[in-house]
Amino acid sequence: MENNFIEIAQKAKEASLKIADLSTEVKNLALNKIADAFEENKEKIFAANKQDLLAAEDLVKNGEITKSTFNRLKLDENKMRDMIQGVRDIAHLEDPIGKKLFVRELDEGLVLNKVSCPIGVLGIIFEARPDVISQISSLAIKSSNAVILKGGKESKNTNKEILEIINLALEKVDGFPKNVVQQVFSREDVAQMLKCDNYINLIIPRGGNKLVQYIKENTKIPVLGHANGICHIFVDESADIEMASKIVTDAKTQYPSACNAVETLLIHKDFKKSDELLASLQLSEIKLISNPEAWDIEYGDKILAYKFVENTDEAINHINTYGSGHTDCIITKNVENAEKFMNNVDSAGVYMNASTRFADGFRYGFGAEVGISTNKTHARGPVGLEGLTIYKYKLIGQGHIVDDYAKGIKSFHHKDLA
Repeated sequence: MENNFIEIAQKAKEASLKIADLSTEVKNLALNKIADAFEENKEKIFAANKQDLLAAEDLVKNGEITKSTFNRLKLDENKMRDMIQGVRDIAHLEDPIGKKLFVRELDEGLVLNKVSCPIGVLGIIFEARPDVISQISSLAIKSSNAVILKGGKESKNTNKEILEIINLALEKVDGFPKNVVQQVFSREDVAQMLKCDNYINLIIPRGGNKLVQYIKENTKIPVLGHANGICHIFVDESADIEMASKIVTDAKTQYPSACNAVETLLIHKDFKKSDELLASLQLSEIKLISNPEAWDIEYGDKILAYKFVENTDEAINHINTYGSGHTDCIITKNVENAEKFMNNVDSAGVYMNASTRFADGFRYGFGAEVGISTNKTHARGPVGLEGLTIYKYKLIGQGHIVDDYAKGIKSFHHKDLA
C-alpha cells in the first residue's frame, strides 16, 4: 500500500509541474468539459449515490455516522444543478496564476516582480459530501494545482463515479496532463498521505473536529482548515426584533449541520424583546439550552445555546474564549458597537446584521471553496482560488552584483512601479 501511494504522490507532483504551465484557455475548456460530462452522466451519479445512501442507512442505525452526515451525503437535483453551475462559475473567474502582485525597481535596471503561482500538490481528506470532489477538483484545475482526494467510506460509490467522469472529460482536452486529479480510498492511504511531505504541499481536511485534530497531530505538512464551527450571534440592546428573529432562525435552521450555522446566541441583558425572540425561535423547532457546558459545543442540529451578557465587551470576550474563530455576527442599530465588535472579535468572518450562513466561497463570489480556514496564515475564511495560490519573486537584472552595493559603488532606490 505504501509503495502504491508513493507512486500516486509522485505522479501528482509531476502533474503539478505540468499544469503550472497550462494556459487559461485550456484550463477553462477542461472545466466546461467536466460540467458537460456531469450533465450527460448525472443519472449514473444518482445511481451510485443511491447505493451509498442505502448502505448509509445502516451506518446511521448502528451509530457509525450521524443523521446530519447522512443528509450531507445525499445528492439530489438541486445539489447536482449547483454542482454543475459551480464548475462553470469557476471557469468564468479570473485566472489567479501569473498575476503581478507588485513590481519594484530596486535600482536602475534591477526589477523585482512578486508573481502568484500554484501551491503544488494538495491532499484533501473529507467526509460525506460527494459534491466536494467537483468543487475541489475544479478549483485545483483553475489554480493550476494537482490534487489527491480521500473521501469518506460512506460516499465511496458516488466519489468513484464522479472522479471517473471528471477524468474521462479531461482526457478529451488536448494538452491537459494526466494525474492532475487522483483519488485514494483506505485509511492506510491517509496515513501515507500524511507522511508524504516530499510530494504534498498542503493538506486540507473537511470534516469533524476529530478528523482535523488527528491530521494536525500526525503530519509535518501544513494543514489548512478548521477544527470546529462554533459560530455566535450577539443580539445587542438596540437590535430590531424582526431582524433578530429572522437572522438567528436562518443561521440555525437553514442548514443546521453546516459549519457556519450558529451554535450560541448571546443577548444583551437590556434587550427588551428577549422573551419574544426566544419564543419565536422555539416556534421554529429550535431547542434552547442555557448552561456553561453548552458554550463550546458544535451541535450540527436544531439546538441553540443562549446566554445573557452585560454589554458588547462581555459578548466579545465570550466569543474569543469559546468560539472557534470561524464566523460571528452582531445584530444592532448601533454602528459604534458594531465597529467595536467587528474589530475585536478574533474570527475569520465578522458580520453585522447578516446570517452566519453567508460564510461560504460560492456566496462570496469565489465560485466555490475547498473549505473554511480559521488559520492565520496565507488564507483565512472561505478558501477559493486565491487561497490555493502562493507567490514567487522574479528578479530581472542586467549583470547586477551585490558587491557593488556592499562597497557603495551603487545604491538601492526601491521605487514601486506597480
